[in-house]
Amino acid sequence: MITDQLLHQLLVAAIFSILGLVILGVVWLLLVKVLPFSLRKEMEDDQNVALGIVLGSLILGISLIIAAAIHG
Repeated sequence: MITDQLLHQLLVAAIFSILGLVILGVVWLLLVKVLPFSLRKEMEDDQNVALGIVLGSLILGISLIIAAAIHG
């Protein structure tokens, strides 16, 4: 059977996962506001692959930092 300790660990993992996603979303919104150009226009209309690679790398880096901070 599922013990109370396992349920507690699952709840904590879910809370930290949601917290990490919220922080990542805030960073994304901040990035959209700070950049002097439209991300949508650059990536969709102008087909700027380099920008997509840089943004993907940035999101992965921020995700790793958030995961390390949550893990301890």
